[in-house]
Amino acid sequence: MSISHAPPNPPSTDISGISGPGRPDEGAFPGLQPVVPVSARRARVPRWLRRTTGPLALLALWQLLSATGVLAPDVLASPGRIAHVGWDLVSDGSLPSAMATSLRRVALGLLFGTVTGTGLALFAGLFRIGEDLVDAPVQMLRTVPFVGLIPLFIIWFGIGEAPKTAIITLGVTFPLYLNVYAGIRGVDTQLIEAGESLGLSRWGLVRHVVLPGALPGALTGLRYSLGIAWLALVFAEQVNADAGIGFLMVQARDFLRTDVIVVCLIVYAFLGLLADFIVRSLERLLLQWRPTFTGR
Repeated sequence: MSISHAPPNPPSTDISGISGPGRPDEGAFPGLQPVVPVSARRARVPRWLRRTTGPLALLALWQLLSATGVLAPDVLASPGRIAHVGWDLVSDGSLPSAMATSLRRVALGLLFGTVTGTGLALFAGLFRIGEDLVDAPVQMLRTVPFVGLIPLFIIWFGIGEAPKTAIITLGVTFPLYLNVYAGIRGVDTQLIEAGESLGLSRWGLVRHVVLPGALPGALTGLRYSLGIAWLALVFAEQVNADAGIGFLMVQARDFLRTDVIVVCLIVYAFLGLLADFIVRSLERLLLQWRPTFTGR
C-alpha cells in the first residue's frame, strides 16, 4: 500500500486587478498603498531660485540696515550707493582699465605657476629620484607665507611688474604641485599592472593610465590655485601699484571711500567666480568618463 503525498495547493494569485505597467489596481488590493518616493512628494523649486535666495536675502537685509541708520555710510555704504558708484567707475573707464591690468597680472602668474607646479609634480611623481630631489624642498618652501617674501621680491625684482607676477606665481605653484603629485601617486597599482600586461611601454602607461588618473586631482589643484591667485593679487597690487583693482582700493582707503572699496571687492569676487566656473566646465568636459555623486 503506497501513500502519495501531494504538495499543498499554492495560493492562487489573481492578476486580473493589475492595471497599467506593473501598477496594482487599488480596487483589487484595497490593503495596499502605492509607494511614492520622498523626492517626488517634495515641491520642485527651480535650482536657480534656491541658489539666488540666500544672496538676495542678504542684500535685502543690508539695504534695510543702511536705510534705518544701523549701518552708517562711513562704515559701510548702502547697496544702492555702491551700485551708483560702480556705474560711475564703469562709465569713466577706470574700472574696465583696472580689471584689464589685474587680469593680465593673474594670467601671467597663473601661467608661470601652472608650468612650474605641474612640471615639478610630474618630475617628483613619475620618478623616485625626482621625489628625492624635489619633494622635500617644495614641502619646506610651501610652509613659508608668500606674503612674507614681498620685501625680498622687491629687493630682487624692483617695484615694477616682476614682483607682482612673482607673488602670484608662488601662490599658484604649491597647491597645483600638491594636487598633481597626489593624483599621480594615487593611481591604482592594479591599473598599472593591467597596462603592463597589455604591453604598454613606460610612456604608454604615463599617457593612458597615469595622467588620466591624475587629471581629477590636477583640476582640483587648478581651482585652489585660481582662488589663491586672486588672493595673491590683492597683496601684489599693494606693492607700489599705479593701476589695477588693488590700486583703486588703495586710493579709496586713503579717502575713506567704503563704496569704492566694496565695488572692488565685488569685482574680485565675480572674477574669481568666473574663473571657478571655467574650471568646473573643464571638469565636466574632460572627466565625462568618471561617474560622480551630484547630490540629492
